[in-house]
Amino acid sequence: MDTRLTRFDPFAGLTRWGESLDQFFSDWAKGAPEGKGLMAPAIDVSEDKSALRVTAELPGLDRKDINVEVKDGVLSIRGEKRMEEESRDRNYHRIERRYGSFYRALALPESVDPAKVDAAFKNGILTVSLPKREETKPKTIAIKEA
Repeated sequence: MDTRLTRFDPFAGLTRWGESLDQFFSDWAKGAPEGKGLMAPAIDVSEDKSALRVTAELPGLDRKDINVEVKDGVLSIRGEKRMEEESRDRNYHRIERRYGSFYRALALPESVDPAKVDAAFKNGILTVSLPKREETKPKTIAIKEA
């Protein structure tokens, strides 16, 4: 019989509960492992003097599966990743790739010209170019001799 004393920690359960809750929301944001739920693709946002660029990873998709829209100052990227046709002679033991609808929305600064937005898709990477309005681009002023 073990007669050692252990110290009671009233907050130990809360820590484990908090970690479980963090994991739940992390999994939910990525999409459920079974492919159910809304996914959010990873994106990078960069800027230079002439434009903003949003790059999204969308592996395994075709251009026709993706919809890019700019409306009311918001860039929306949405679509659906469909599971390959299941074969009746194949038994799946594990499915970890995510399938289903995905959506990302980004509020755009007023400096973006929505009429000139351009999107390109190559090798699973979507690049959206958001040119700046002419009046918001930096302008170099020549200094004259007085």
